[in-house]
Amino acid sequence: MFDRLSLLSADPILGLIGQFTADSNPNKIDLGVGVYRDAQGHTPILATVKKAESILWEAEQTKSYIGPAGNQQFNRLVLELILGDEHTALADNRAIAMQTPGGCGALRVAAELIVAANPKAKIWVSDPTWGNHVPLLGDSGMEIATYPYYDYESHGIRFADMLTTLRESAVAGDLVLVHACCHNPSGADLSLAQWLQLTNLCAEKGLIPFVDMAYQGFGDGLDQDAAGLRMMADQLPEVIFAYSCSKNFGLYRERIGAVGVVAANTERATAVASQIMRIVRGIYSMPPSHGAAIVETILADPVLCQAWVDELALMRNRIQTMRQALLDAMTAQGYGDRFHFITGEKGMFSFLGLTPEQVQRLIKEHSVYMVDSSRINVAGLTPTNIDPLVKALTAVL
Repeated sequence: MFDRLSLLSADPILGLIGQFTADSNPNKIDLGVGVYRDAQGHTPILATVKKAESILWEAEQTKSYIGPAGNQQFNRLVLELILGDEHTALADNRAIAMQTPGGCGALRVAAELIVAANPKAKIWVSDPTWGNHVPLLGDSGMEIATYPYYDYESHGIRFADMLTTLRESAVAGDLVLVHACCHNPSGADLSLAQWLQLTNLCAEKGLIPFVDMAYQGFGDGLDQDAAGLRMMADQLPEVIFAYSCSKNFGLYRERIGAVGVVAANTERATAVASQIMRIVRGIYSMPPSHGAAIVETILADPVLCQAWVDELALMRNRIQTMRQALLDAMTAQGYGDRFHFITGEKGMFSFLGLTPEQVQRLIKEHSVYMVDSSRINVAGLTPTNIDPLVKALTAVL
């Protein structure tokens, strides 16, 4: 049977990891992999996570199953974190969330839910978007279409083109995938005014927003980063969202996320919940417990929660500081106009605007690793590698 299968090429990011690992240069720089790193280049365990784990170590009494819906208290707390605890969708009992194995699990469960509701569903994704969006959503059977988003010349958003495409080509019942904040891979985020225009367009044409929230708190703050999604949930009858705790809680390997839906009323929300549990039962049966228990412990304790908010602010501020440091260093070399956009973008990612040939020179001649599109993980920058990076960049420009 397996002789019919051919060898697939390596995932670009995973292949880059292999190249970086094999490089013997002690001063090599990894700007490819999308994880947060501190000033020492480490991906730390948050102090609040360690505290929560110590609490769980003493309090946990069983390793029994938690059920397809996952940790119910986690579900409620995350829903409040996303929508705000006073949102009308919560008060009206028309919003639900269910724990999933990471944001990837949330995206796939949501995709299966969409296809169950509409086997001919079409979803519009930004150009560009996170590389795993298309396989995660498309493998469910959904049709994938793209709308213009990032302008590689101006490093801004092609918002007018985006609206025109959706207005002229999308039809009622189509879904629109939107990044809640910290757009991956560009770092270019919609303004609140643009969110409002997009919300109005969805209402006008009967489009359903699907909001991917993988970086809440990494842009401008927890509430600010959720403002667009909250607006849509307030003004539209249906919104779908996928959530990840990988970045803002640093729980990458624990695989903890949530899929959520804001429905028109309680009856529909309850029906959606039943459908999600059926889908989950047929894919992975139930999610793991530990990561959700950590998040629940943090969010349920006011003191621990505030400490986590403070840690999140430190991570966000470090990334912003590195953006400014890179711009300052490139400005000192006479390239300020070319890299001015860096400080206006949000989250961990930005495009440097290099050609694939320039990227390969960075890798081969300077041991600076990034994907061919020149998307970098800004969190991979440190006070000690900024100068070597700038030297390498100026050598290939």
